[in-house]
Amino acid sequence: MPRKKKQPVRARGIHLHFCVNEDERELIRERMAMTGVVSLGAYLRKAAIDSYFITMDLSDVREMVRLLRSTSNCINQIAKRANETRNIYAADIDDLRRQCDSLWGAANEILKGLARIK
Repeated sequence: MPRKKKQPVRARGIHLHFCVNEDERELIRERMAMTGVVSLGAYLRKAAIDSYFITMDLSDVREMVRLLRSTSNCINQIAKRANETRNIYAADIDDLRRQCDSLWGAANEILKGLARIK
């Protein structure tokens, strides 16, 4: 009866598997070469354990995009009315000014938030 070979006791006994495409594999190889690591397992383990991800709340950006659309619509309506009647109403300009102020406020909040990221 043939003897069964004993499997070596490994320090890391859990196997992880994932798939990549050609471009991703090449990028991994390039980064491995830059770091000087020759073992793919060691490189991927180090990258997975020591790296971090930044999750950003983009609700302010969405609000700014909404304000940009609204302001663009307002500008288009004012331009259309000015071309048709050769007259611009002060209320339209005030509305546009308020929307621009809101837009600048949203942009400032986004920039402050980005400045806090370290």
